[in-house]
Amino acid sequence: MTVQCPETRSIGKAGGVRFSQEVAASAPSHVHFDEKLHDSVVMVTQEPDGNFMVKVGFLKTQHRYEIVFTLPEMPALGQDVCPAPVPSPHLRITDITPVPEGGLRVTCEYMAHQEGVLCEEVLLLSESKEDVCARVKVHARVMDRHHGTPMLLEGVRCVGVELEYDSEQSDWQGFD
Repeated sequence: MTVQCPETRSIGKAGGVRFSQEVAASAPSHVHFDEKLHDSVVMVTQEPDGNFMVKVGFLKTQHRYEIVFTLPEMPALGQDVCPAPVPSPHLRITDITPVPEGGLRVTCEYMAHQEGVLCEEVLLLSESKEDVCARVKVHARVMDRHHGTPMLLEGVRCVGVELEYDSEQSDWQGFD
């Protein structure tokens, strides 16, 4: 898509960005985002195999987050659901609560341990039915702690910062 120069007073759209029609010589240019881009909540999608992908947006390394999302009703699992006993080292489910409208409200704690696009996985097990489970993949885009502060999605809350050991700040003098 081509965006025309402001002098032509036309609107060009590219990737959800709308450029202002007004050209004011004294005012700086403004960028306006489409309303659909303001949907800043944790996204839960069901994959074709019946498992779930949860997109939590941008996070920062060495930070611990509480993430809350709702999964749709899963009749095969039932209402008595628990996390699998083999936990992920960086993602831990802290609470699973049935919601009145149907489905499960899941609260978990996530440690953003490295930079990049990360995917952590947990299993939800039925407490009443054997061999019934649902896989939940949590996708996060983790940025370095020195690259600014991300705008957290609704349902994501920073609950702590992990101290990082920096060997250059050590006062150890070495062996004599």
